[in-house]
Amino acid sequence: MRIMPSRINHVVLLLLYTVRVGASTSHKIEHSTIQTQLSKDNQPTDITKTNTNCVGDDTNMAPRDLAQTALVPNKQENQQQQQQHDKFPFLKDLRVKYSHQPIFLQAVEEMALSLEPIFADENKGEFYKQAFVAMAEPERTISFRVPWMDDGGRQRFNRGWRVEFSSVLGPYKGGLRFHPTVNDGVLKFLGFEQIFKNALTGLPLGGGKGGSDFDPKGKSEGEVRRFCESFMTELFRYLHPSTDVPAGDIGVGGREIGYMYGQYKRITAKYGEGVLTGKSMLFGGSEFRPEATGYGLIYITKIAVEKKLGRTLEGVCCAVSGSGNVAQFAAKKLMEFDAKVMTLSDSNGVLVFDDGMTEDDWDTVVEVSIKCYLLDIV
Repeated sequence: MRIMPSRINHVVLLLLYTVRVGASTSHKIEHSTIQTQLSKDNQPTDITKTNTNCVGDDTNMAPRDLAQTALVPNKQENQQQQQQHDKFPFLKDLRVKYSHQPIFLQAVEEMALSLEPIFADENKGEFYKQAFVAMAEPERTISFRVPWMDDGGRQRFNRGWRVEFSSVLGPYKGGLRFHPTVNDGVLKFLGFEQIFKNALTGLPLGGGKGGSDFDPKGKSEGEVRRFCESFMTELFRYLHPSTDVPAGDIGVGGREIGYMYGQYKRITAKYGEGVLTGKSMLFGGSEFRPEATGYGLIYITKIAVEKKLGRTLEGVCCAVSGSGNVAQFAAKKLMEFDAKVMTLSDSNGVLVFDDGMTEDDWDTVVEVSIKCYLLDIV
């Protein structure tokens, strides 16, 4: 087991599983690995000699979001983008209006490619195009200031957002992300895709996304608590089980959800309302919630490999992006299917298992994550 330290020119292993909707509402799954070269001066380091920093929940972690600054479009990609523009002229106004949000436009273009067959329908094609353009406009975008006090007594300010994208099928549903890269464009990209992800579950759920440019890393327990309470003090008025039900995401794990739920209960004097998912089982959380996302990822990967490649996961080498809750249980389920987990990773580097992860390796990763979390909150 080796650790590859992270640098500007480092290995970025991103295993992407994108669930798309076809013309017959069947599931189409695209998977790809994006890899850049490790710089020669980055030598593997023994795990016992390297400090490991834990990361938050990596639910809905998107490769585009993490790698957008490192991946520069080449001439061929620009040509492909132009071809897409020519193919979907009905998106022209959207491109002009949101030219300052390229990552959101990329999500729209990719979904349009997936739905291209229904746009070509002779009878309803124009209707589908109009409906798609309407779906690409959020029903509501809420932006607000989040003031909080640091441990030194200084007043700090961050920006908070909630993009309530679509309530056609049910209440807005989607996570809250706390990360310095968060802005309204990133949240629109995530919220737009959340509409389709939730629709595929068959449950009456709409789509939304929210968060803040606040960075929990390097903050004390008190600072994180004060920020979460201030964030919820503004957001609570827009939440209700039948209106909007946020969850966790990058930078928002069980600790942050607990702080926000506590503030919601304090303000509203209501206990038991399901306004946040991902809560602790001590106050209304689901017993299987920690495993659900990681297990679900591998179940759908198993189906994709069997149907598209005509084989099982046994012996397949898998690179897992992340090292938090989702990545850990995804790795565990892969091992149960006799696949070989070759990597875990976070913002500090890549953990490489030359012969595949073992049960002992998995136990060590979980133990280190727990210890790092406890050290982080002391």
